[in-house]
Amino acid sequence: MKIVVFGAGSLGSLVGGLLARDHDVTLVAREAHARTVRESGLRLEGVVDGPSRVSPAATTDGTGLEADLAVVTVKSFDTAAAADALATGSIEAVLSLQNGMGNEATLATRIEAPVLAGTATYGAILQEPGVVECTGSGEIVLGPRDGGSSARAERVGETFAAAGLETTVADDMPRRLWEKLAVNAGINPITALTATENGAVLEEPATDLAREATRETARVARACDVSLSNREALAAMETVAKATAANTSSMAQDLAAQRRTEIDAINGYVVERAVENGLEVPTNRTLTALIRTWEQGRGRR
Repeated sequence: MKIVVFGAGSLGSLVGGLLARDHDVTLVAREAHARTVRESGLRLEGVVDGPSRVSPAATTDGTGLEADLAVVTVKSFDTAAAADALATGSIEAVLSLQNGMGNEATLATRIEAPVLAGTATYGAILQEPGVVECTGSGEIVLGPRDGGSSARAERVGETFAAAGLETTVADDMPRRLWEKLAVNAGINPITALTATENGAVLEEPATDLAREATRETARVARACDVSLSNREALAAMETVAKATAANTSSMAQDLAAQRRTEIDAINGYVVERAVENGLEVPTNRTLTALIRTWEQGRGRR
């Protein structure tokens, strides 16, 4: 299969690197990383089996590309730009492995190709240009963005699984995306604002705040015709927080590095959908305002 990974940072490089063992893979990455991969290949470290060095193609220019599949792993605020670049080429299908909500809709409005939704729980760190470390095994779940089944999703799932990626093809991606959103809404902004690890949301005084943000998200999901109970959402949030207790959330990493966050696609998305459905989500609204204020104060908005 001919595969483009658009946004080959940590996760994208890990997924693309594993796929590159058996497939024609092109990484679209930042200049230093792309140059190193072109010159000396990509080294895979950490919890991975098989060859530790692969040689995918690498570029900084995502326009005019041809592929059977484009895997999009950019930050949510770069989704539109990624979609516009991919639309200049010939792409047969697109898979989003991004945080937050709304990415698949953005891709679908700009690219004339089927869009699959996906989630990924693998831990990955880009240690330096040309070197990606898998810090924890996880799972990729993918399927049609509106739910149901498709032969294309099955084919992509088989390709990922054969590359050594734990993969599930699901027919309920809308629910799975909302569940992931509930998890991120409860963990990410709190750990970012307090510079703590994920386990902090399991203890007082943060746990009540995290649980309320998660419950609000589940309530909005139900208003959007997605079956996600408060109990299910809370159980998912607490399970992830326990399993990743010593980890730093992506949003906390962004604040520490003085980068723009994905707040708009996480808690901000909850607020927008709540307004559309006449619901109040005060915890998500407050967390969104605090992160956006931080971003604005540092010129990131």
